[in-house]
Parts: sequence; C-alpha cells; structure tokens
Amino acid sequence: MMICGRCGRRLSVAYTGNPQSRPVYRCDKPNLMMGLPRCMTFGGPRVDAAIARELLRAVEPMAIEAAFEAERMHRKQQEDQHRILDLELQQARYEARLAERRYAACDPDNRLIAAQLEKSWEQALQRVKELEGRQLAEQPSAIEVAPDAFADLADNLSAAWNAPGVTVRARQQLLRTLITDIVVDVDDEARDVVLTIHWRGGQHSELRVRKPRTGEHGCATAEDALAVMRSMAGRWSDEHIAASLNRMGLPTGQGKTWTAHRVASVRRVRGIHAYRSAEKGGEWLTMSEAAKALGVTNHLIRRLIMTGVLPAVQVVPGAPYQIRADDLASPTIKATVARKGRPCRIDDVNTLPMFPDT
Repeated sequence: MMICGRCGRRLSVAYTGNPQSRPVYRCDKPNLMMGLPRCMTFGGPRVDAAIARELLRAVEPMAIEAAFEAERMHRKQQEDQHRILDLELQQARYEARLAERRYAACDPDNRLIAAQLEKSWEQALQRVKELEGRQLAEQPSAIEVAPDAFADLADNLSAAWNAPGVTVRARQQLLRTLITDIVVDVDDEARDVVLTIHWRGGQHSELRVRKPRTGEHGCATAEDALAVMRSMAGRWSDEHIAASLNRMGLPTGQGKTWTAHRVASVRRVRGIHAYRSAEKGGEWLTMSEAAKALGVTNHLIRRLIMTGVLPAVQVVPGAPYQIRADDLASPTIKATVARKGRPCRIDDVNTLPMFPDT
C-alpha cells in the first residue's frame, strides 16, 4: 500500500533478521531497472505500529462524530454552491431569451446589426450550455449513511485488531477497508519517515515516525533512566542508582529490574563516570552518613528532613537524599539532637505551653 514520494513507485518489502521476521520497506525499482541508488530504506515495525495506532484513532467515537459533522458541513457547502449555480443558470437563460427576442425584432436588411445580435445570442446559448453541464457534474451525492451504523465501530475494530487469534491477513483486510494508499518520504535531516495516509473518504493525514540510527534497536535504555544515571553518577554508588531506578519504575531496555551490575554495564557503554568516594570530598553526605556523624538513627534524620528542619536535596524524585555537611553544624540541628526524651520539634517563643510549670 506504500508509494514512494520521490519516484511514485510501489515500495517492496524484504525480511531480515534470524529468523527472517523483521520487515524492511525499500524503494529499489530505480536500482534494479536503471542502476540508480535506492530512493529510501527504513524499518517496518515502528511504521506499522504507527499506522495501526492512527487507524484505531480514526475510528474513535469522537473521530466518527467529527467525520459526520464534516460531512454535514460539506453537504451544506455543496447545497449552497448548487443554489448559486441555479441562480446563474436562470440568469443565463433569461439573457438567452432576451437575445433571441432582440434578434427576431431586428430588420433583416440591416445585416450588420443582425450579425451582431446573432453573435450575442450564440454566446448566451453557449453560456447556458456550459452552466447546464456544470450543474450535471456537480450534483450532490445522494448516498446517505446512518450514524447508528458506525456507533460500535470503534470498540469492535479495536477488539478485532488486538485479538490474539486475528491473523496478519485479517489486519491487512481491515487496513485496506479504510485506507487507499500511503505516500512515504524520508526527511534525512530530521531522520523522520513522513507518511501521508489517503483515507477512503478522501481525507488525508500526515504521520512522522522517527527513523532509528544505525545500530539503534528497540531494547535500548530509556532516556529517562539515562538522565537519572548521569545525575546520580559521581555521587552515588551503582547500588543506590539501581535502587532509585527500581523505585521510580524505570525498567531496563529489556523490561527487567535494575541491579548494580546492569547499571555498571550501561555506564561503561554510555561513557558515564563511575561512583568514587573521593569525588564527594565530604561536602555532601548520605542519610546514613549524616546519622553516623550525629550519632543518631536514620529515622531521626528522615524526620528532620520531612519537617524541614534539616535541608536536603534529591537529584530526581525518588532518589536518595543528599545532605550538606555544613548544615549538620547549625545550632538548630545541634539543639534538636541534644534534646533527649522529648519529641523532635523546634521551640517557638510564641507558643504557649499546654501544662505550665508548677
């Protein structure tokens, strides 16, 4: 169904991989027939998935309602144009009859005037003939489609498309029912495959699918996970990074959970610097290191952070807290830690005690 947007020929499909199950679309007719370079070559899975999503989106209830509204507006526009054409035809017929009466009333001996009137009458008749031909060609369509016939199309088509027992041939038949053809071009600068879908109703829609680079595959680590690694590397160990990624719900490229070994492997491939304790220089501390420096529990440090007594930052939401070492020496923190047997809170001079001293 795909047509090359550069030479107008149909694209061919080749299957690669082991086993050969990955489709690749390419326009190789110029290469086979004239020895010219191929117009384009791109992988099929992403393009097929994008077209399938666009097909299901086109039959959503709101899309169907919008299509009927557009059809009603189109019919109204056709009726207005047809009404204008009728008025023009009536005017042209009146002018033709007027020209005929003028020619009939002319003295035949006055040949010059008679010839001019005959010419005007002929032009008026030609104008009537032209408008009658336009009126026949622009007759509005008499086919009426009941909206109820498409009421359940969205749910039924989505269920049919995603059903496990549906074959590829059945999906192709569904696709050909709604789509006439697809014109394809490749934007080399943006590395996008540009798809212009021609629907059966005469409408067009454009899709852009990113074309992966050479060596790029679908199991690559997500950019969100890489951003977390780059932010945390150099301050946190691989164990901390793996725990943060798992806590944030970011899986590996293969959909697995993170471990310290997997984080280290991705760091080596992506050139991300590893964790080294010397890089911290004592300026930033973890929650455990802060608790050890103050001689308190991790629970107390966490409560100080939650209440805003102890400033702390996170590289990304869900990452471990980072505490500046200088903040532990503040008088407020020292007074809070030195307080024994009382809840951890800040004294306020404006607060009245519930039980006054006796």
